[in-house]
Amino acid sequence: MSELGAVEGRYTTLAGEHRTELEIKRSRFITVLRRTETEEEARALVAQLRREFHDARHHCSAFVLGPGREVQRSSDDGEPSGTAGLPMLEALTKRETFDGAADLSDITVVTVRYFGGILLGAGGLVRAYSESVSSALSTAPLLQRARMQLYAVPASHAGAGRLENDLRNAGYTVRGTEYGAGGAVITVALPDTAGSGSAFQDRLAALSAGDVEAEPLATEWIDL
Repeated sequence: MSELGAVEGRYTTLAGEHRTELEIKRSRFITVLRRTETEEEARALVAQLRREFHDARHHCSAFVLGPGREVQRSSDDGEPSGTAGLPMLEALTKRETFDGAADLSDITVVTVRYFGGILLGAGGLVRAYSESVSSALSTAPLLQRARMQLYAVPASHAGAGRLENDLRNAGYTVRGTEYGAGGAVITVALPDTAGSGSAFQDRLAALSAGDVEAEPLATEWIDL
């Protein structure tokens, strides 16, 4: 992560889409936040809002993408340089979330401005666009994502339900159970940290009287 306080292997993102509106000196600032994972998705949101609010003067935007926030872009869309897109981007990247971490990513924000006839000046624009994003984030539904190692746990048809319940009660994240002709497979997600796999195997052996051993699968980013 690029910001102090972020936790390795974990970041915060948006749960869907969120909209808010502020009026500042007669100008309307409509802010839309959406979870996006690619630049194409980010630009699609901007294009959508240009069509939806076709009569607005400005459609300023910023987005942060990737688990390590590798991609960061912003646009002033006709506002004086540095008065809209950059303050919006900073509102995203400096926002503290869970446990005080500044770790927001996979988010695009677009602020649509309807000019109200009163000039705000450069400083006023910076404050207005920053406040618009910060206000939207204050009420937005957020969730954490974590890099997890997936394990396949074999089980019999008869014993799968009990074993899955035991794993959940032990605090493990069970992604689901698939039943096939030869038995069942329970998929469990573990934090991708040193020692978590061996500790899980030990716990699994205790739960199954040594009869079951998990097979490591892929590593994925998962919504918590």
